[in-house]
Amino acid sequence: MNYHLFELINAAAGQNDQVDDVFEWAAVWLIYVLGLAAAVPLLAGLRRTPAAVVRVAAVLGVAFVAGQLVAAVSREVRPFQTHSVHQLIPHDPGPSLPSDHATAAFAVAFAVGAFLSWRWGVALSMLAVVIGFARVWAGVHYPADVLVGALVAAGAVSVVDAGGRAYDRWARRRPPSAAAGH
Repeated sequence: MNYHLFELINAAAGQNDQVDDVFEWAAVWLIYVLGLAAAVPLLAGLRRTPAAVVRVAAVLGVAFVAGQLVAAVSREVRPFQTHSVHQLIPHDPGPSLPSDHATAAFAVAFAVGAFLSWRWGVALSMLAVVIGFARVWAGVHYPADVLVGALVAAGAVSVVDAGGRAYDRWARRRPPSAAAGH
């Protein structure tokens, strides 16, 4: 099913240069736009809730490590390594699952949504979906690679949220003198 869905999406690639140009750009560059857009709630969060910004950064770290672990145990290679595809952007062969672009994009989007602003999270999630779709369109990932990237990101948010809540409970129980360092 993963390959058939890939075929449906990637078969449309190579048919129209203007459409391909949009998806090629999105597959390579939209992640930087997402990062710049995420800077708005992150910078605002630094003033209001610096702990939330730390949690967003922690999500990125957890998602990166988890994504590397998944890639290490996955045997899935890139579509162009085993199939004839419309590959629109250059990419080295190697592990396909999960998509690093999708993992990073969804991690930022979900973390911003969970810890800073759900509205910004929704907007960034829409950009993440476009990035993931564009990676499939361009022939460098399967749909499941993008889906697993989103699941890794969601898992990272859950882990950081649970850890943050546990830390908050611990910090509230500490005696005032311990918090002041006396």
